[in-house]
Amino acid sequence: MILEKVIPELNIQREYKDFVDAYIDQIRAEFEDKIHSVYMCGSIPKGTAVPFKSDADFTIVCENAGDIDYGKLETIKNQLVEKYPFLTKIDTIVCPVDDVVSRPNEWGFWIKVICICVYGEDIGEQVPPIVISPAFILELNTDTPEEIERIRHSLSNADDRSLKTRYVKGYSKRLLRALYSLILEDTGVWQDDMLEMKNDLLKYCEINPAIIEYLYACYLDSHVSVEEFLEIADEAYCYVEQALQAMEISRET
Repeated sequence: MILEKVIPELNIQREYKDFVDAYIDQIRAEFEDKIHSVYMCGSIPKGTAVPFKSDADFTIVCENAGDIDYGKLETIKNQLVEKYPFLTKIDTIVCPVDDVVSRPNEWGFWIKVICICVYGEDIGEQVPPIVISPAFILELNTDTPEEIERIRHSLSNADDRSLKTRYVKGYSKRLLRALYSLILEDTGVWQDDMLEMKNDLLKYCEINPAIIEYLYACYLDSHVSVEEFLEIADEAYCYVEQALQAMEISRET
């Protein structure tokens, strides 16, 4: 099975168009000679964003990630959140062109399947069709251990309530996505709607359903005990690790 694009066409709601244009204009003005293209994922390009509840997710593809001044990028994001208060936050990932092409089952998957181009030449068109297979699922999770360790460390050491809330939500979402990657051969599609993702996990994933329900509840409302959350999150990640290890062993035999 070949993974189809999550957002087949751009459908930005009228109330978000000015913001998206402003973001692209400011990014271009600041980094014009360093940027290859800009992408979005999530509810805004799908046309399902909800003011004061939805955030904005961008990916900047450039020749060299080190050329992007993250301090200036943060300033642009802060200014836009202040100007457009209906946004909860703005997230921006920076990715080198070479990584999209050379890592088709990781960055290539992200750009080709998850995102849609909003500025520049769509480099996702250079990525070959992505076939769902154990090899793809394993490569897709190459950075998962590092990402999980990073966000777990951040949550464990956060002393600000708003930061704890943000990390719990992000950690829940990351774990649900990792779990979902394990059932791709059952679903045949990548689901980016979190409710649909949860429902598919309940249908196909062999982990304790209570863990899926708990992680989804934390994604929606992350005001929970950090200690309790980490205990259940660790159990979920242990399941992911074991499933990936079994998949790797199966490929080798």
